[in-house]
Amino acid sequence: MSLSVEKVSRSFSGDVAVKDVTFHAEKGEVIGLLGTSGCGKSTVLRAISGLDTGYEGTIKVNGEQSRSVNKDLGIIFQEARLMPWLTVLENVYFGLEGDKKEKREKAIQLLKQVGLEGFEHYYPKQLSGGMAQRTAIARALVTEPTTLLLDEPFSALDAFTKLQLQDMLLDLWNSYRPTMVIVTHDIDEALYLCDRIVILKGQPGEVYDNIKIRKPKPRSKSDIELVKMKERILKALELGKEPLVREA
Repeated sequence: MSLSVEKVSRSFSGDVAVKDVTFHAEKGEVIGLLGTSGCGKSTVLRAISGLDTGYEGTIKVNGEQSRSVNKDLGIIFQEARLMPWLTVLENVYFGLEGDKKEKREKAIQLLKQVGLEGFEHYYPKQLSGGMAQRTAIARALVTEPTTLLLDEPFSALDAFTKLQLQDMLLDLWNSYRPTMVIVTHDIDEALYLCDRIVILKGQPGEVYDNIKIRKPKPRSKSDIELVKMKERILKALELGKEPLVREA
């Protein structure tokens, strides 16, 4: 599924949050929305998801204008947002339609893929933060969305769990190949996961640069070209004086 964001702006009570944000994602491409806090990354993602329709501009999914929640879009938030009265398994297949046995089998298979085999009958209160987020990822993928939106999905986790889930997300991407848009303020995460990084900067947030990363995945975080790119992104976000490297 292709995704097109064209001149999207959003204001709240007269204050402009984002201005004229434009970028495109090809089918199966992983896009990172990177920037410091307050630049409007999550605002853009909510507009794409259809959860917020109060923006100006145009969002197209597969060439057709979209301004509502789309069943082809899966969403993963910073918090797992699981229903506490349902088990892990029930949380995953809750939104599926059809035969209950088939729904259960599909959910069980996904739970295996995210490393939660044996935890199907646990309740959310019994899960660690990483396990809860694995459940949320399985829930988002069970409907087989063509586009997956992720709003800082690993920012609340400890460093070790975060690295594990980044690798798990790449494995799932290799299996399902959804188009993905990932909101993050973590430069290392963006360089590790994404095919392209759209940098938002300022208040209101505007597109500062759009960087293509040509290194194949999985990548080494110590790769010298990625390290150089990180240094230049840091300088750009802090000072805005030095042009960015556009390719690696």
